[in-house]
Amino acid sequence: MDTAKSSAGRGGGQRLTRKLAIIAINIASLACLVWVLRGSGLSQLNREVAHLHWPWVAVSAVSGVLVYLWQAWRWSLLLAPVKPVSVGHSTRAIFVGLFANELLPLRAGEIVRCFLQGRWSQIPLSVVLASALIERIFDGVWLMACLFAAFRSMPRMPRFLVDGAYILGAVILVVAGLLAIAMYWREQTLDALVKAKWLSWVHILVQDLHLIGHSRYLYMAFLVSMPYLLMQVLPIYALFQAYAPLAYLGWLPAFVTMVILRLGAVVPQAPGSLGAFNALTVVSLLLFHVPRALAKRFSILLWVVVTIPLLLTGFIALAITGVKMDELRHHAEAATSSPREPAPAPASPHQ
Repeated sequence: MDTAKSSAGRGGGQRLTRKLAIIAINIASLACLVWVLRGSGLSQLNREVAHLHWPWVAVSAVSGVLVYLWQAWRWSLLLAPVKPVSVGHSTRAIFVGLFANELLPLRAGEIVRCFLQGRWSQIPLSVVLASALIERIFDGVWLMACLFAAFRSMPRMPRFLVDGAYILGAVILVVAGLLAIAMYWREQTLDALVKAKWLSWVHILVQDLHLIGHSRYLYMAFLVSMPYLLMQVLPIYALFQAYAPLAYLGWLPAFVTMVILRLGAVVPQAPGSLGAFNALTVVSLLLFHVPRALAKRFSILLWVVVTIPLLLTGFIALAITGVKMDELRHHAEAATSSPREPAPAPASPHQ
């Protein structure tokens, strides 16, 4: 009885912490949005939109979607040593996850996409989650390289970006070290867990991570992570060209903006990253002496051009999957809370 009460108390405390975190994040995002809208000269945006160069807008929107096909290929490469995974299934899982990120707080789409991938490929959820973590480590390593390049090209970077870079680097080193132990020292890791035989799913995780760590696909996935990051510059550059007041900006401002947006994405944000995305875009453009009001209006346009195609693509992917988002989220959360007994699959990948 006491154990049950203790578990219930912990569960209630976790739910309260989650709610408070969501409230705090939404308040911060709302504050960012208010700051962006205030003094933006929003009335001018309609006139500027009427003079957009639409072929460049199309390039921006389409390239912002296609970059995730590259991510899907990388994800399939990572999981290949454990089990062959269809790039098509990876793509659909990613787009459903992106759709969830636009609607749900705390980047719940990451769990959703891993849940779908695990169910469709019949790979343990713990392994799929670990593969997503490896993706983030690869992204973080290359992002640090891009940050270094940005610092070299822009000596006067905001202090919060410099501090954020150091924090990100420290986190990457710690997490990468723990994963390396599991991947390259399987026997020692399993010996350390031998007294906890009830943790059978951890043994499976360590064994599968060992397969990933000793496969050439791991290094291939690391190498293709750099193009994946750089491809995210194209939607920003294309929209610069489409937006007459900023058509003079070249690849460097687009690159720096991408780096700052990616660094900001490390921190949990409100659904759709609305507010924080805009504020970070403005901060990036101010580094290149873009007028503040103009930078604010562009941030709104960029958010729309990047977000709407992902919403449409994600909605189609979810419709093909044949489940409601609330149901999918429930299954995913149930599976992550009990990794040894994943929740039943909500849909077949062949639907």
